[in-house]
Amino acid sequence: MIEIEKLKFDEKGLIPAIVIDTVSKKVLTLAYMNKESLKITMEKNLTCFYSRSREELWLKGETSGNYQHVVSITADCDYDALVVEVEKDGPACHLGEESCFHNEIYSNENLKSFSLESLMGLLKGRKETLPEGSYTTYLFQKGIDKILKKVGEENTEVIIAAKADDKKETIYEIADLCYHVMVLMTEMGISLKDIHTELASRHVIDHKVKQEKMTK
Repeated sequence: MIEIEKLKFDEKGLIPAIVIDTVSKKVLTLAYMNKESLKITMEKNLTCFYSRSREELWLKGETSGNYQHVVSITADCDYDALVVEVEKDGPACHLGEESCFHNEIYSNENLKSFSLESLMGLLKGRKETLPEGSYTTYLFQKGIDKILKKVGEENTEVIIAAKADDKKETIYEIADLCYHVMVLMTEMGISLKDIHTELASRHVIDHKVKQEKMTK
């Protein structure tokens, strides 16, 4: 843990803070902090920035309710920039977008990485627009019973492949199962963050149980 005094603020007493989502690791915004706002951030566990245009401190979410709960703050190798990892209550952008960085300028589709977040976004889009000829559209149109049936079928396929000790087929079937589970999540309005939060709570419980066993 480094001291705030070791950080290198610019001539205006500011340091850039890159805010990222703790679940998706997506960049949410770029803002600035001074020593006071950084101290407030650490004390409240909520992001507090310095507005260069208004020349005043502002607690993110104080007006909108979209608070950012701080998970960690890390300085770069030169101590002149920060990465703030947060769990957000709502959109980071004042325009209502999840991230301030939503205006794509260029994308190399050959190198663009896959993510569960992008797949979930695709599924949500399918549910809203229901494009013809899409298997996902077919599932949403058939409804919850059909989706649940497919989840059950894919779960069985995973068991069969794993029982046969066929690693390649098991990977294939697990991918199918994950897709159909995410369709179910979309249908029920369950987010990846909901699952992340639930798993994180179980990790804490498991850690406590292990500690209790070690002390006995």
